[in-house]
Amino acid sequence: MEQEVLSEYGLSWTAFSMLYDLWIWESVETKKLAESSAVSKATVSNITKTLEKKDLCYRKTDSRDRRTTYVALTEKGKQVMEALYPRFHKGEVELVSGLSTGEQRNMTKLLRTVIRDNQF
Repeated sequence: MEQEVLSEYGLSWTAFSMLYDLWIWESVETKKLAESSAVSKATVSNITKTLEKKDLCYRKTDSRDRRTTYVALTEKGKQVMEALYPRFHKGEVELVSGLSTGEQRNMTKLLRTVIRDNQF
């Protein structure tokens, strides 16, 4: 799916994951974005620079604590996610279509356990 859907926008899986988090949460502190994407803050910084060059997001410093930086989507970033996510989701649905409803529920339960246990 990464090559089929994400490459059209020049995005890696990690970049898409970060954009998705920004799309859902609107503005995310870089430390939280790193934790959510399971990458280092340096990786978040590098990917954010690339996404900024594509005008998909921007960084802003917390006015109360200049050490804290947030990342937010631009309007173009929102438009890209609104176009990209349905296509990506369709691919996800196709991936699990061979599983029965019960198997899909079980997989969902197991994935939620992994997410909860790892505090994602």
